[in-house]
Amino acid sequence: LLLRWRRRRGLWRKVKEARQRQERSLVQMEMAVRRFREQLPSVNMISILSLPLPELSKKLRDGSLSPEHVFYAYVGKALQIATETNCITEYLQESETQLQKAKMTGKLGLLYGVPVSIKDSIDCQGHDSTLGFIKNLNKPAAEDSVVVQVLRRQGAIPFVKTNVPQSLISYDCKNLIFGQTFNPLLYTRSPGGSSGGEGALVGGGGSILGFGTDVGGSLRFPAAFCGICALKPTGNRLSKKGIISGVLGQKAVVAAVGPMAKDVESLALGMRALLCEDMFNLDSTVPPLPFNEEVYSSTQPLRIGYYETDFFTMPSPAMRRAVRETKQLLEDAGHTLVPFELTNVDYVIFNFCVRGMFADGATSFLKMFKGELEKSSMGLFFWLAKSPNWLKSVLSWIAKPFHLLMPFIGFVSFFSTVDEVWSLHHEIEEFCHQFIAQWKKLNLDVMLCPMLGPALGIGYPGKLSVAVSYTMLYNALDFPAGVVPVTMVTDKDEEELKGYQGYFRDWWDRTLAKAFRGSVGLPVAVQCVALPWQEELCLRFMKEVETL
Repeated sequence: LLLRWRRRRGLWRKVKEARQRQERSLVQMEMAVRRFREQLPSVNMISILSLPLPELSKKLRDGSLSPEHVFYAYVGKALQIATETNCITEYLQESETQLQKAKMTGKLGLLYGVPVSIKDSIDCQGHDSTLGFIKNLNKPAAEDSVVVQVLRRQGAIPFVKTNVPQSLISYDCKNLIFGQTFNPLLYTRSPGGSSGGEGALVGGGGSILGFGTDVGGSLRFPAAFCGICALKPTGNRLSKKGIISGVLGQKAVVAAVGPMAKDVESLALGMRALLCEDMFNLDSTVPPLPFNEEVYSSTQPLRIGYYETDFFTMPSPAMRRAVRETKQLLEDAGHTLVPFELTNVDYVIFNFCVRGMFADGATSFLKMFKGELEKSSMGLFFWLAKSPNWLKSVLSWIAKPFHLLMPFIGFVSFFSTVDEVWSLHHEIEEFCHQFIAQWKKLNLDVMLCPMLGPALGIGYPGKLSVAVSYTMLYNALDFPAGVVPVTMVTDKDEEELKGYQGYFRDWWDRTLAKAFRGSVGLPVAVQCVALPWQEELCLRFMKEVETL
């Protein structure tokens, strides 16, 4: 007992030190901005912050804007948003040195002088990538991840790291070390996750370009919840070298790294900057496909598939309206829209995604929590994963009539043998080929899909892991998928929500209805999807949707 007490005390001390370091970061930011303002009181920070990224980067490159002015304008704004939403975990103080160096070299990359924010799990040399775990504190990365190296070579200035939920396997944004991050649009709402710190910072205007990761919607949830844009590319389009994933080694559900910004043009600029010789040289496992300008700037009418629901998670009235209105506007703009029939999404989510991610009986996932102070909101999950198999059999038998709990218990808990994992991977490949065949049969270019929204209340995502169905499908398929905000929740949506029952009318459906409530004025997005390696087409489609 004494040993346990001493160990726990040691852990709490590490947490306290990390929080102090976080507070010191904000103080450093404040002092840096104050120094700058004293030296140059006449700089108009507001006008700098109002420039969209393409314009800002153009002005930085042609010399009509000084990198210093831009840098300190964003450090000041980021500090304000961090104070309001608790989204920043660390200030990268070396960014000030990099700023001085950038002015000297005169080599102007595509993102010359642009301050960028980086998710906690993406390695930056000399800084922790914690994933919200105490065991990862005080273990600074030995080198930058490839993505960060390329950003620096393109002249960008990574200046902060942002908060994530513990383990990243969540679409909320809270951990024991740095606490809860809040949605900048409404503090009682979750910013989404796991790239929630990025969502809050970019959504609040404290960063003009951010980078996060996505294994079930971790870029798309924060973008949708915070009213911004994001792109989850095909898993291997951008390098994942030096990026820590939530469940190491699993191949069923494909993770990706991607950009977040206020508009689609900025995402395209981020992709353009990364898809260069530098990245292909630094990570030879990435296909050397430079950004295809021709596809991105094409104005050919598109043939667009669409669906309003996946028949698993019933869309909120605002989600359904978002897809309907976007479909109508796209038709008015001269595009062709074709209904797409989705089937078996429940099977995909439980069999491919949940079972695929935890095929080892969740052993590697549980290992990360070993020796940590709290098991986050995963109480039931942990208990299940650790319980003996006979108990799981009994439980799944009892839970059978309650529909959803049954597969959840069954798949999280049964350890899959190697041949089962292989046949699962084979099954996912088959499903992917069938999906593409259906897509080709309809002769589609892209697909318009619902995106979960509006932002759920804090604490709800942990209870509603099933609601990842709209996003996680495209991690299982490994298709590029982006998010664009298209509308806001109206009083009429709120009124219609009173009749929301869901497809299964179970506890999950009732909880989701509660989570959607009271959201008038919050943004609602749609998802834009393309076939693997067609990021430029996906962005082009997102731009069409954005300009409607």
